[in-house]
Amino acid sequence: MRGILIGLGFVAGLLVAAAGQYLPPGGKAAGGPVPEGLRARYEGPQSRWPAPRVDGEARLLAALPEPEYPASNPYSARKERLGKQLFFDPRLSASGQIACASCHDPELGWADGRRYSYGHDRQRGEVSAPSILNAGYPERLFWDGRAASLEEQAVASLTNPVEMAADPDKVVARLSGIEGYRAQFRAVFGSGPIGIGKTARAIATFVRSRTMRHTPFDRFMRGDRKALDDRELWGLHLFRTKARCMNCHHGANLTDGRFHHLGTSFYGVGNYQGRYAVTGRESDYGAFRTAPLRGVAHTAPYMHNGLVPELRSVLKLYNAGWWQNAPPDQAGERAPTARLSPRIEPLGLTGAELDALERFLRALSGGPQRMAPPELPD
Repeated sequence: MRGILIGLGFVAGLLVAAAGQYLPPGGKAAGGPVPEGLRARYEGPQSRWPAPRVDGEARLLAALPEPEYPASNPYSARKERLGKQLFFDPRLSASGQIACASCHDPELGWADGRRYSYGHDRQRGEVSAPSILNAGYPERLFWDGRAASLEEQAVASLTNPVEMAADPDKVVARLSGIEGYRAQFRAVFGSGPIGIGKTARAIATFVRSRTMRHTPFDRFMRGDRKALDDRELWGLHLFRTKARCMNCHHGANLTDGRFHHLGTSFYGVGNYQGRYAVTGRESDYGAFRTAPLRGVAHTAPYMHNGLVPELRSVLKLYNAGWWQNAPPDQAGERAPTARLSPRIEPLGLTGAELDALERFLRALSGGPQRMAPPELPD
C-alpha cells in the first residue's frame, strides 16, 4: 500500500506542477506558431533532415515493412485463420472462459484498457496488458523481455497460472476432441497429432499478421510529404530533437528493443523488478521494455503498470524528467537501488510544443482495428 501511495503521489504532484501546460486532446494549441520553413527542411531525404538529438546511436526512422515470418514457422493463410480461431477461443484456458482476446481486445487497441489485467480465477496480474499490434517485430517480448519469440510467448501465456492457467496436455486433448480443429490442424501441419507447439505456431502466425503499417506517419515516410499537417510535422521535429524521444524510439518499429527505468516502478506494486527478475543484473532493476508507438492513441492506460491514464499526461511526465525512484526502507538491504535512465532529463517543452508532439503521436495510429470474433468449431 505504501508503494501505491508513493507512486500515485509522485504522479499527481508532477501533473499538478505541469498543470499550466495541460491541453485536452483535440483542443486548440496553447499558442505559438509552427516554426517557419520547417516543412522545407523535411521535404528531402532523411539524410538532410535536422540532426536528431540523441546521446548515442539511433537508427533512421522508417515506414514499417511487412513482418518477417521465421523459417521454423512460415506464413500461410490457413495457419493465420486457425490462429485467429485459437486466439479467440476460451477453451484453451483451464476455466474455458478466458481467451487470448480477453486481454488483447481489438476494440481496445488489442490491449484491455486496464491498469492490471485479470486472468484465471479472477487473479490480478502484475502488469498492464501490452497491445499485440506489431508484436512480431521486437526481439524480446513481455514487459521484462523473458520471451524471445511469439511462439514462446504464446506457450508462456497459455500456461501461466495467473493468466490462462492451461495444462498443455489438456489443451491438446480438448482440441483433439473437436473435429473442426482436427481437420484444420491436418490442413495446416499435415498428419500427426495436435500438439501445444503447433497451437503456439498458429497463434503466433495470427499475431504477426496484426500490424499497423499505413498510418499518416508511414505514408509520410514512404514519400507522401503531405500526409502530416504542419503541426504534426512540428511534432515529428520535436520527437527527433528537443523532446529527445529518438533516444529510445527509433527505427521502423519506433523502439530500441531495450529496457529502461523511468521511475514508474514502486516497491511492492505489481511487477516492480522488471528486467532484473530475468537477468539478475542490478542495472536492470525496475527497467522495462521500450514500447513500440504505432497505435499509441488507442492503448491507454500507459506504462508497464498502467500508471498514467492519458497520453498528454505521459508527455508531461517526460517533460518534467520523471523522478529518481529508489526502494523505500521496507525493501531491505538486499534490494538494488533503481537508477533512473541517464537518457531521461527535463525537457522544457512549452504548451504549444506539447500539443504538437501529441498530435504527431496520434498520427502514428491508423484508426482502431476492429475485428469480429470468428465462428469457432464445435
